[in-house]
Amino acid sequence: MTVMWRHQVHAGLVLFFAFWSLADGGKLLVVPQDGSHWLSMRMVLEKLWEKGHEIVAVVPDAALFLKSSQSFTIKTYSVPYTQEFVDRSYQEMGEKTMELTLSVLLRNISEMTSMFSSACRHLLSDKELMKYLQDSKFDAIMMDPVLPCGPILAEYLSLPSVYFMRGLPCTLDYKATQSPSPVSYVPRTFSSASDHMTFPERVKNFLIGLSEPLLCHLFYLNYRNLASEFLQRDVTMQELFSQASVLLMRYDFVFEYPRPIMPNMVYIGGINCQQKKPLSEGMIKSQDGMGVGILGFEMITRLAEGFLSRRA
Repeated sequence: MTVMWRHQVHAGLVLFFAFWSLADGGKLLVVPQDGSHWLSMRMVLEKLWEKGHEIVAVVPDAALFLKSSQSFTIKTYSVPYTQEFVDRSYQEMGEKTMELTLSVLLRNISEMTSMFSSACRHLLSDKELMKYLQDSKFDAIMMDPVLPCGPILAEYLSLPSVYFMRGLPCTLDYKATQSPSPVSYVPRTFSSASDHMTFPERVKNFLIGLSEPLLCHLFYLNYRNLASEFLQRDVTMQELFSQASVLLMRYDFVFEYPRPIMPNMVYIGGINCQQKKPLSEGMIKSQDGMGVGILGFEMITRLAEGFLSRRA
């Protein structure tokens, strides 16, 4: 049943992009998020470009992976930090991954949020670039909204927005779409619980849920102030996120807790996985004859040198 469902989802995505290609090519504005977020989004953008759509991405002039591309137009804006600072920040964050605790995670989030919010302010303050974006008459805007510079820009340009995302902190993706996510059943981040919770675990999960509004208020405070200043009205993050037209969520029902979702929330888990070559006919015949299956897997062959030296 699960295999059939996965084939139906993949077939639906193929039909979606195939029929989109039959229409006139549109103009898509992209506000990407750096790091691994960009690596998965770029694959989708390249497919859209192959179908004849015009794509323009706005990126900072100092970034980890956001570089020039032959598939679409890149518009850069200046930021108050250097390329060396970006490289060092990501390197330090990677070195701390093996000893990640809540305090280290919060410190990393605070540092990265400060860096990206300052970049967002410089983007919105770039009058020449903003005029270009207004005059370009885009049909839609696509973004990874976890750091909400894209939603602010979408609201300013009055463009329908497409979210390409894994999720939002504090279950804001479900709150913004008015989808239920009850704390009595769905475990919160850092609860270390499953969907089969004991009563004490449910109480703990409930208390974590109560703390989410405060945590997200602190996490998004810089962006909320920036949005209110730029849009010249008081706005909340939930209000901004609720403006999304379509949410393409890199989830898979197999790995997520069952819950209702809204019609504009589409699960596309596995869309950015590398396509494997089929088995040879000889291998298939050999497998059928012996009645055994083949399980392929990869192992980590190299760890960070710092981690190994600390364990030596």
